[in-house]
Amino acid sequence: MEYKRPYFQVLKERVKQPRKFVQAVTGPRQVGKTTLIHQLCQEITIPYRYVTVDNVPSADDVWIEQQWEAARIELKNSAPNEFLLIIDEVQKVKNWSEIVKKLWDADTFNNINLKVILLGSSGLLVQKGLHESFAGRFELIKIPHWSFTEMHECFGMEEEQYAWFGGYPGSFILINQEDRWKEYIKNALIEATLSKDILMMSQINKPALLRQVFEMGVHYSAQILSYTKMLGQLQEAGNTTTIAHYLNVLDTAGLITGIPKYYKETYREKASSPKWQVKNMAFISALSPNYFDEVQKDFVRWGQIIESTIGAHLVNKADEGNYKVYYWRHRNEEVDFVLQKGNKIIGIEVKSGQSRSTKGMASFKAKYNPYKILLTGTSGLHWKDLIKINPETLFE
Repeated sequence: MEYKRPYFQVLKERVKQPRKFVQAVTGPRQVGKTTLIHQLCQEITIPYRYVTVDNVPSADDVWIEQQWEAARIELKNSAPNEFLLIIDEVQKVKNWSEIVKKLWDADTFNNINLKVILLGSSGLLVQKGLHESFAGRFELIKIPHWSFTEMHECFGMEEEQYAWFGGYPGSFILINQEDRWKEYIKNALIEATLSKDILMMSQINKPALLRQVFEMGVHYSAQILSYTKMLGQLQEAGNTTTIAHYLNVLDTAGLITGIPKYYKETYREKASSPKWQVKNMAFISALSPNYFDEVQKDFVRWGQIIESTIGAHLVNKADEGNYKVYYWRHRNEEVDFVLQKGNKIIGIEVKSGQSRSTKGMASFKAKYNPYKILLTGTSGLHWKDLIKINPETLFE
């Protein structure tokens, strides 16, 4: 039986509904967006037309208009008075949003029941098109990296494997050949995203600096590092504003993110030093000189891997769970992760077995009176159990 991610059912239900919005499906490379669409096409009864920009080297706005007109003709010739047009990798067409907006509005005015799904390989699709010129006409379905539960249910992946190899379904068959696996992640995912997706969708004046920011962010995953301190370690010239911008681009592309410091005053978040966090553990492992068997024997390093695994789980689930992820620090006291949803906050401290003080959590509790506090480690909730939990349920 073919595995279906939860987002499949969401999209299926939306397609069945009356035509109101374009459905925009976005997410990082290799998380299964196109697979989801093929699964959808096998189950729906609505006639459809699927096209991908990848198959048309010189695709432009005229090409989109041609595909749209072909779908309109097929709609006229179809028995049900509805038709579905699916355009994959639409972000590769320059100024795609303007022509789609024009065609969508024309169909709305003329009461043409043509439903539309747009797929994009990067969240940068949102920045460059949907919010700029397509506001009010779309619903967004964000497809994140695969969770441990999904990798386990689909492939039988174990927790330790997930902590090291991460959640890329296409790479699972290679994990027993780790050198080959590392090359696949570096070439098909990291390099393709940095050298193709990002440069296509965003103005990057210093590509070498972008790469260095990514590599340093991966190295410091689950650690707090200010932009100023980064400047002293970067070979390529830049400034803190540029680094902050590149981190935002890398975040939108699904690579790494900067977790902000928790303040009650939200305006202070942007001024804080970020806690760097990979969105998929595969990035750490692929760029590491170490291997799975040996890293588990390094007590300190494996503890850092576990903390990054927990962080990746929390940030990847944040959008659909409608909560925010922070860290907290005051002088030498720190709480690893702080989740906020509405007026509720939850403090999470990660202990890998080392003799670390819980003074930070005590101070945090006294200052903010959180809804819950959780200890993850040998004497609390085991990290293997935490990555199986949907963090949204912690607020219940």
